[in-house]
Amino acid sequence: MTDHATKIEAASKTTPPAWKQVVAKYQKPALWRGLWQVANTLIPYAALWYLMYLSLAVSWWLVLPLAVLAGAFLVRVFIISHDCGHGSFFPYRNANHFLGFVTGVLTLTPYFHWRWEHSIHHATSGDLDKRGTGDIWTLTVQEYLEASRWKRFAYRLARNPVVLFGAAPFFVFFIKQRFPAPKAGRRERHSVAWTNLAIAAMAAGLSLAFGFKAYLLLQVFIVMIAGSAGVWLFYVQHQFEGVYWQRTEEWDYSMAALKGSSFYKLPKVLQWFSGNIGFHHIHHLSSRIPNYNLERCHEAEPLFQTVRPVTLFTSLKSFTYRLWDEQRQTLVGYRALRAIRKQQRAAVAPRAGLSL
Repeated sequence: MTDHATKIEAASKTTPPAWKQVVAKYQKPALWRGLWQVANTLIPYAALWYLMYLSLAVSWWLVLPLAVLAGAFLVRVFIISHDCGHGSFFPYRNANHFLGFVTGVLTLTPYFHWRWEHSIHHATSGDLDKRGTGDIWTLTVQEYLEASRWKRFAYRLARNPVVLFGAAPFFVFFIKQRFPAPKAGRRERHSVAWTNLAIAAMAAGLSLAFGFKAYLLLQVFIVMIAGSAGVWLFYVQHQFEGVYWQRTEEWDYSMAALKGSSFYKLPKVLQWFSGNIGFHHIHHLSSRIPNYNLERCHEAEPLFQTVRPVTLFTSLKSFTYRLWDEQRQTLVGYRALRAIRKQQRAAVAPRAGLSL
């Protein structure tokens, strides 16, 4: 264990942890901050759609840069919906639910259904025994070695960057989220139905203005820009060097937040468009902290600043991580399997000789 990881573990287990008092100061939503974020996000996003409408009469080459920018703003729209789902954006519950539904329609995401699944992610992040809901499919080395050829092929396909950051966002936002999960409750199922109706109404209205083909191309392109960026952010937040994974009996909430969620230190422009979600270690410590308070909370507690940042450049290394090695407590790539197989065969050989 590295020195900074040791410090985090020791500080997180003090009673009571000092960070809890710091976190509590930043959990209170500010109405004016929320309203300002709505204004500087939704108004430009709507303006970009209007500019694309005007630009269609001139050239698609004018439209495409506007669509890319709209995709960046849609990431920020999703963060607002995300905070509403945690009840942290506005001080008022009904205001959070209303804005969460509206921004959910814009991002093609059923608000209450997503909120339910995301709460499971927060409760189980970093727990090896509770994988499977709201996370990236991650196998341990041993699970991969014991899997059938078909499962290993499916896993490699799912973790392929083209699939993970291309096909997967399309599937999630355009197909998967149109249907409720089998275990979804009544409210969550209704959320999917009402969101689908609202999306249909939005699509009909914009199709009348843009034409169906133009609207469809723009909507898919914008959502894919935002969706791919969002999946990448989520991937780096939980698939990075030094990440924390433990079995249920050893799992610790604060360690899962501070070591299992990255501090993704992005350039200020990207930090703004991603709604400060790079401070993911803070977010997982307390999902009640609104995104506009995450950076200030991070800077207020020395313990939080001991978390090693993942930069835009170093995050590219996450492309190489494929499996969790329980013995070494680290993420590894497929190349590591050769050495692991050799070690296992070497360990089996002496026992086989003794049995003879």
